[in-house]
Amino acid sequence: MTTPTVRSVSAAATAVALAAGLLVALAPAPAHAAAGATLPFTSVEAESATGTGTRIGPDHTQGTLASEASGRQAVRLNPGQRVEFTVPRAANAVTVAYSVPDGQSGSLDVHVNGQRLDRTLPVTSKYSYVDTPWIPGARTHHLYANARMLLGRDVRAGDTVAFQATNVQVTVDVADFEQAPGAASRPAGSVSVTDKGADPTGQGDSTQAFREAVAAAQGGTVWIPPGEYRLTSSLSGVQNVTLQGAGHWHSVVRTSRFVDQTTSSGNVHIKDFAVIGEVTERVDSSPDNFVNGSLGPNSTVSGMWLQHLKVGLWLTGNNDNLIVENNRLLDMTADGLNLNGNARGVRVRNNFLRNQGDDALAMWSLNAPDVDSSFENNTITQPNLANGIAIYGGTDITVRDNLISDTNALGSGIAISNQKFLDPFHPLSGTITVDGNTLVRTGAMNPNWNHPMGALRVDSYDSAVDAQVRITNTTITDSPYSAFEFVSGGGRGLAARNITVDGATVNRVGTVVVQAETQGAATFRNVTATGVGSAGIYNCPYPAGSSTFTVTDGGGNSGWSSTWSDCSTWPRPGQGEPQPDPDRNLALNRPAAATGSQDVYTPAKAVDGDANTYWESANHAFPQSLTIDLGAARTVRRVVLKLPPQAAWQARTQTLSVQGSTDGSAYTTLAATREHRFDPATGNTVTVPVDGTLRHLRLHVTGNTGWPGAQFSEVEVYGS
Repeated sequence: MTTPTVRSVSAAATAVALAAGLLVALAPAPAHAAAGATLPFTSVEAESATGTGTRIGPDHTQGTLASEASGRQAVRLNPGQRVEFTVPRAANAVTVAYSVPDGQSGSLDVHVNGQRLDRTLPVTSKYSYVDTPWIPGARTHHLYANARMLLGRDVRAGDTVAFQATNVQVTVDVADFEQAPGAASRPAGSVSVTDKGADPTGQGDSTQAFREAVAAAQGGTVWIPPGEYRLTSSLSGVQNVTLQGAGHWHSVVRTSRFVDQTTSSGNVHIKDFAVIGEVTERVDSSPDNFVNGSLGPNSTVSGMWLQHLKVGLWLTGNNDNLIVENNRLLDMTADGLNLNGNARGVRVRNNFLRNQGDDALAMWSLNAPDVDSSFENNTITQPNLANGIAIYGGTDITVRDNLISDTNALGSGIAISNQKFLDPFHPLSGTITVDGNTLVRTGAMNPNWNHPMGALRVDSYDSAVDAQVRITNTTITDSPYSAFEFVSGGGRGLAARNITVDGATVNRVGTVVVQAETQGAATFRNVTATGVGSAGIYNCPYPAGSSTFTVTDGGGNSGWSSTWSDCSTWPRPGQGEPQPDPDRNLALNRPAAATGSQDVYTPAKAVDGDANTYWESANHAFPQSLTIDLGAARTVRRVVLKLPPQAAWQARTQTLSVQGSTDGSAYTTLAATREHRFDPATGNTVTVPVDGTLRHLRLHVTGNTGWPGAQFSEVEVYGS
């Protein structure tokens, strides 16, 4: 769905255009393909227009009108108020994203260059205010809908188009202006649905006519002439056929279920018409989808307008080499598209998705892995209950050159995840390529975790991430929270490893660049950050006592070297890192390493806040050491050493010194080697006075009279 007149900009200008209130089509740049789809329309944000309404936002609070809006801002119109857009390009059609109060409907008067048109734009809450109480953390969402109209005249760049509320309050978010082409002609030799009795007025039921046309056109084309057609049930047995309309502005099918079939021999080509449903709530047991199941191998879906369905395409079975391109998917109550296992060689590219009620684009490797499939050059905005793009398992998957903006609740811009939901699930394997994506205002607060999700998330939810995850050439702008998150969302601390982040530009991030919450490792190269809200790195693996997440500096990084030091608190957007409380234990839940460990008595147990668990070094191998990374250089005045307080732990003496370092390489002695007596009668606690500024604290142990190894249940570090 391309036009030569669409404005083109470089990938680097994407965020600038969005911030200025324009969502423009993107074309390839010399160094790297631009992010997002090439679109036949230009979007203008209501907050950048003029008028008499009230601007709302910005806001990132789940469940508010501003938080679900494009750009996190919109304009509220009471009856009689208007918002006036300056048209950015030649156009004869417009789509408006809007919201009206729950239970209400009405219309917007439309004025072109001050002249009121003889047609209005209907608005309704019918498709909005969706509740999904079975999804933890969900609130009433899907607050907006989209309405479109042909203006009945041509307008030029610089003309004005105004929308005025009449009989209901309307919140206007964004307007898309485009030059809708005329109706296409009937292909020679095609079978028209009207020849089989379909009613183009939308009054009669055209289901049987569509079925007969599909049966008659095997190996050929079913023609859907201009008009509106009502279908009351889905089509099946669709194979070896093309279904073609006169263009989605002209040929419209009204149904909530278009194709529903488990198998097909393939070669199905669906293109150039609209399917608009009547789905007002999300019912996961109902196949209220444009395509539910299989189109068969070597099929295509292109040039479609899909709206008010549960899911655009829920794909199972054999869809080998399917191409889904140049479509618009709006106002789904769940996913835009989900490759639900067994997808091989599928290409989903150059699509526009707005206001999806779950993941906009997802691959879910249930029953069989999705293999060698890709999401490329898609523009995704305002998924309001999950991720822009989610990859749940699969082998050799590619996510490339997508533009994703304004995720809301329970989601990131991009999620690379081993969350399985159901079995049999096939975890991530092979190479997962995440390249050239631009993420704008993505990431959200997760009410289930009570902490935020990053713009780009790698999640070892149900199993460790062992695939090679390659994240390259990423642009992250105005993330409300973090840029890159590494987490085990199931709370078990499973590892996320084999990850490389190479080439990223982070412009304005609310909290941190790297949010590491589980064990694992990632290498970062050529990652530059400006406008970092709190600190460069939050490195606090959960659960406490699990191994560390290793951040390897591969060179070329800048602007994010600091580390958030207090794992007992979450950084708040833009607050910077507060000065530590002098009575706070600076070592609590910080990364710890040792020269050796005995059995399950790992170094992390010495900083987990539990005096009944402990680290024990390798036995019969003195000297031994335990090193704790405080995250940033801190003034340290005392170190408190503990053993379990039970009487079963007999009194003993450990011989040790305390050392400190600012860089982890050169250490100085803070407390010289001496004997320290641990006695259950006095709490099995020793306090060692020190005085220094350090980031890395090391205990060097040369003897223990009670056991042939070093032992500490807690190492506490204080600034007073």
